[in-house]
Amino acid sequence: MIKPFTLQPLVHLAQQRNDAATKKLGLLNQQHQSAQAKLDALLQYRKDYQAQFQEEAKKGMAPADMRNFQDFIDRLDQAVKQQTAAIEKTKAGVQTGRTELMDTTRKMKSFDTLAQRHLDAEKKLEAKSEQRTQDEFTGRFAAHRAAAKDGDK
Repeated sequence: MIKPFTLQPLVHLAQQRNDAATKKLGLLNQQHQSAQAKLDALLQYRKDYQAQFQEEAKKGMAPADMRNFQDFIDRLDQAVKQQTAAIEKTKAGVQTGRTELMDTTRKMKSFDTLAQRHLDAEKKLEAKSEQRTQDEFTGRFAAHRAAAKDGDK
């Protein structure tokens, strides 16, 4: 009979941690993609607003309107800077998540390897035990046959 692997609780824990790290990395990737989409939208809005400003400037505009356009473009530039910083932060988070996932995967594989080695060793022991039992049975059968032959003479 195969003995249970004594480190099985650690194997299970390593699998749980790996699953959690996988989910966390997925969430971090999603946050990064969302931040990138916001930056793309801000850049497009700034580009469109800048084009609108240039059109209006060609037609001629009051200095107050020009200042309002310029102030708004400056605010958009600030928002772009902030969003770029947010993207850098999410990139760092994604990298940390990848590293964590690689670590948990490595640990999980190590425990799986130990569990497989244990199983292989137990199977070898069981096979030896079965062979020993078979050899004993064969030896007894041969001895019984020889005794029966000697008894017939």
